[in-house]
Amino acid sequence: MSAAIDSGSVMRFPVGVRLQHDRTRERWVLLAPERVIELDDIAHAVLTHVDGRSDVEAIVAALARDYGADPGEIYGDVIDLFSTLLEKRMLAFAPQLT
Repeated sequence: MSAAIDSGSVMRFPVGVRLQHDRTRERWVLLAPERVIELDDIAHAVLTHVDGRSDVEAIVAALARDYGADPGEIYGDVIDLFSTLLEKRMLAFAPQLT
């Protein structure tokens, strides 16, 4: 991986990748050409905040507020999920706005 994800990183879904509810599986998935990743409830909750504008810190704060959890505990899980999906090319860094 060329760049590390940190609290200021902004993530987006690459072209062709989308978050979708799969009626057959009755669960949320990340769908890409010829690939499907089934998501658990936690991954789905995190990925609903990926909008190409919100940085990791904002996503962690929103999740901590929504679930009454400690941001310090959430942060590592978000970084791990984003890193895994970045390696699988199911997530990408959003372009930096100046």
